Amino acid sequence: MPLRFTECSFAYRAGVPVLDGLTLEFPAGCTVLLGPNGAGKSTLLSLGASVLAPASGRVQLGRMCSTDRRHRGEYRRRVGWLPQNVKPVPSLTVREQAAYAGWLKGLSRSDAWERSARALDQVRLAELAGRRSHELSGGQMRRLGIAQSLIHDAQVVLLDEPTAGLDPVQRGVFRELVAELSESVSFVVSTHQTEDLADVYESVIVFDRGQVAFQGTVRDFFARAPEGVPVERRAESAYRGLVRGEV
Repeated sequence: MPLRFTECSFAYRAGVPVLDGLTLEFPAGCTVLLGPNGAGKSTLLSLGASVLAPASGRVQLGRMCSTDRRHRGEYRRRVGWLPQNVKPVPSLTVREQAAYAGWLKGLSRSDAWERSARALDQVRLAELAGRRSHELSGGQMRRLGIAQSLIHDAQVVLLDEPTAGLDPVQRGVFRELVAELSESVSFVVSTHQTEDLADVYESVIVFDRGQVAFQGTVRDFFARAPEGVPVERRAESAYRGLVRGEV
């Protein structure tokens, strides 16, 4: 089921809209959401995760609406959310924190505990299940965040700048993990980094100043680069040609 925004508007301050009548549908598979700082990417994903509610319009996963009380619980179980800062819960082990996230989403304690083992195995953290979560590295903590999203059978997982602050090895492990999991779960990954797009993603959306500047396949995105640009610079060149810079 696609995640869909229909005529959505949102503002943090009156008269200064971040989104104004936005209509957008994320395709299945793995999508990268590119855009400069201040473009509205985090706001868009927060609306998709139902952390924020639109002032007008609808955010839907299939027939489930994020603001409809009848659907909200199921919607939040089907849409996983990994914000920029994933924090450890004091005194909890890695498995306990994963299970706690499932319990918060409505699973019984026994069901959450049982599913936590599978979720940690999916993100390659099974061997660290008994470690205190505050002892994890930055990359491991991001993977625990994904496990927290998967434990309640999310169909779409939203990741906001998931590789920010990670070293090259950690970023590589994270990209490999997303590529593996995207066979069964759709991902939307927000970033302003353009490297390695073809290795992970199927679709590209460029977001700039609250509007969609481009939506299409990775191949179509690369085709926006001028002729003669070296292969390793095509993504950066295409991106720079679509955005107006940081707000």
